Amino acid sequence: MKITKIPAKPKEQKRIRVAAYARVSSDKDAAFHSLEAQIEYYRDYVAVHPDWDLISIYSDNGISGTTDNRPEFQRMLRDCRDGKIDLVVTKSITRFARNIVVLLQTIRELKLLGIDCYFEKEDMHSISPDGELMISLLAIYAEEEARSASENQRWRIQKRFQNGEPWGGKMLGYRFIDGDLVVIPEEAAIVRQIFADYLSGMGQHAIAKKLILQGVQPDNGNTWSRTSIRKILTNEKYTGNMVLQKTFCPDFRAKRSQMNRGERPVYYVSNSHEAIIDQETFDSVQAELQARAIPGNRKGTEIIRPYHLFHGLIRCGCCGRLYGYHRTNLKQYDKAVWVCPSFYSFGKAVCPSQKIPEDILISKTKEVLEVDKVDRGLLEERIKEIFVPEHNHLTFILRDESEVDVFWEHPSRSLSWTPEMKQRARERTLQRYHKEEQ
Repeated sequence: MKITKIPAKPKEQKRIRVAAYARVSSDKDAAFHSLEAQIEYYRDYVAVHPDWDLISIYSDNGISGTTDNRPEFQRMLRDCRDGKIDLVVTKSITRFARNIVVLLQTIRELKLLGIDCYFEKEDMHSISPDGELMISLLAIYAEEEARSASENQRWRIQKRFQNGEPWGGKMLGYRFIDGDLVVIPEEAAIVRQIFADYLSGMGQHAIAKKLILQGVQPDNGNTWSRTSIRKILTNEKYTGNMVLQKTFCPDFRAKRSQMNRGERPVYYVSNSHEAIIDQETFDSVQAELQARAIPGNRKGTEIIRPYHLFHGLIRCGCCGRLYGYHRTNLKQYDKAVWVCPSFYSFGKAVCPSQKIPEDILISKTKEVLEVDKVDRGLLEERIKEIFVPEHNHLTFILRDESEVDVFWEHPSRSLSWTPEMKQRARERTLQRYHKEEQ
């Protein structure tokens, strides 16, 4: 019997596909560890490993780690599920998540997919035998740290409210300086104009359009709308009085404010600062708001509807607002279009943009992404923004920072007519002729 030893073949070294995740949650955090610095760091970090290929750097800015509702975090998970990533690298457990449930669910899911997570600060791999235990302990500490910080912040806010002091903020007509609301005269004049216009019979929409045409900029940096006008008309602070703790945050993880309907104490502070509007005028406006809100007195309804296929992706090149979804009411021409809210509400005098048919948007998106079908998940994964620089021109800004320009034309109306539409048109024409003959 002869035994021959067959030497083992050298294992082909597989290249590791790496993703880096970075996050900053506040301006204070950004001052020390800016998002740009983290991204640059990870480019260099991956480059020194010869067997690593950098797939992408996923970065969320200004979003807390206590929630998993982070666009780039979710995009990274989708790429992991699609088999594009072997290793996720991040600075620390707290950068990845401060919520122990989110952290463990994510790590376990990635572990089942064969994907490792490496946390630099802790020098720990999630796929190691004792990795999950150690990560769990550190995650508990991170979550408690977040809870403690939230409770301390809540305590400070509550103390200020008890002392009749507002918690910062900015509003048209005032600035928060050294703990006091100080009147800004030129802005106060605009506030008085808004109240006077409303009492003169103008609607909130008309007032918003007037301010836009006057070139007045709102305090939030966006544009004027019914909502922004209503907030001013119902804000008691313009009378020199304050209602504190109108809203509160019930859960430090979600960080979502809700209206205070008795769950927390409310503090009313009278004569706390200089008034811009007298109490009689303010009360008259509140009564007028109630009168106009009676069913049957309101004219029109909101037309722009959110949460459709391209929601939050199309930005107007004229005024900078996000396009909204709209569907025409005419049955024979029923069509889904996307339109800038400024153009729709105030016309070309305010925003000279144009409506874009949804079927054209879908067609051009398929061309750019080279796919046969588009859905919301694909758009969020591949497209960062669709910019509209001018009429019949779209610029697709993709997640990999590349840009694609496409142009489109309105199809001929004759080509868009179906046989049913043509038949209905014939019938209407015949009916009109019959009436004329009679």
